[in-house]
Amino acid sequence: MDVGSVEFQCADGYVLHGHCWKPDAADSAGMVVIAPATGVKAAYYHRYAAFLAAHGFTAVTFDYRGIGASRPAGKLPDARWYQWGLLDIDAVLGWALERAGAGTVQVVGHSFGGFGTTLAARSAHLSRMLTVGAQHAFWPDYHPAHRGGYWWRWHAFMPVAAVLRGHFPGRRLGWLEDLPRGVALDWARSRRDFTRAGGPADRAAMRAHLAAFTAPVLAIAATDDPYATRTAMARALAYCPNSASEIVQLDPAAYGLAEIGHFSLFHSRFEGTFWPDTLAWLVDGRNPWDR
Repeated sequence: MDVGSVEFQCADGYVLHGHCWKPDAADSAGMVVIAPATGVKAAYYHRYAAFLAAHGFTAVTFDYRGIGASRPAGKLPDARWYQWGLLDIDAVLGWALERAGAGTVQVVGHSFGGFGTTLAARSAHLSRMLTVGAQHAFWPDYHPAHRGGYWWRWHAFMPVAAVLRGHFPGRRLGWLEDLPRGVALDWARSRRDFTRAGGPADRAAMRAHLAAFTAPVLAIAATDDPYATRTAMARALAYCPNSASEIVQLDPAAYGLAEIGHFSLFHSRFEGTFWPDTLAWLVDGRNPWDR
C-alpha cells in the first residue's frame, strides 16, 4: 500500500495535517475518513487505517487543530469543540469528496469524532457512517460507576486548569493530549442540547447540518464504555432525525476479555476480531452484530 502525508485547508484558513493510505488494488472499495476522539492523536488510528487499505479502501486520518501534527509551535490555537466539526471535519470531508465523489465516502468516527462529523456541512454527502463510542460528554449520561470521578476530572478540574494555563495540560497529566482552552471549556460545559453552544450563527449552522445528515449510522460501543452508554449514544443519534441508525453494545466476554472500555477497539489486538467485523458495514451496509 502507499502512504502519504496530506494537508487540509479549513474555511477559516487553518491547515490540518494527516495521512492517506491507498490500497494496492487499482480499484478502491471507496474512501473512509477516520475522525478521532478528543485529545487523541491520529497516529493511534494508523494501524486501523492500514488494515482498511489492505482490504481495498483508501483510508484518511487527520489531527484536529491544536492536536498532534496539526498543533503549531508555541501557543495552542483558539478553538471551540464544535469548530472541530464545523470547520476541521468538514475540510477533511471536502478533500475526500473531491477525490472520491459523493456517495463513495464513509466515516469511522471515534467518540466526539462520530458526533462531530454530523456537525459538518459536507456530512450530507456521506454514504454511511460507523461510530465507536460516539457521544458529546453530557455528564449525566456517563456510566453511574464513573460519573462522580469523571465529573470531578472533566467538569470541575479541567475547566479551572484550562483557564489558569490557557489550555488544558492533558499530556503532562498523562490523561490525553493537550487541549485548546475553548475545547476544554466546551467539554466541561457540555449541555443536554449541544447545539446551544456558540453564537447564533454557529447554532443555526449546526442545526441545519444535523438536519441535512441522512447517511445510515451503525453506532457501536462496549457495554463497559464509561462514556458511551446506551443513553449517551441515543442522545447523539437523536440530533439527526433524517438518518436511520442502530445501536450495538459489545460484551467484552464475547471477545474473551474482562473489559474493553472506550479506547481499546482501535488497538491492534482487535485486528482479527472487531476490525474484520467493521468491514461488513463498510462494504455493504450489513450489521455483523445483528443477532
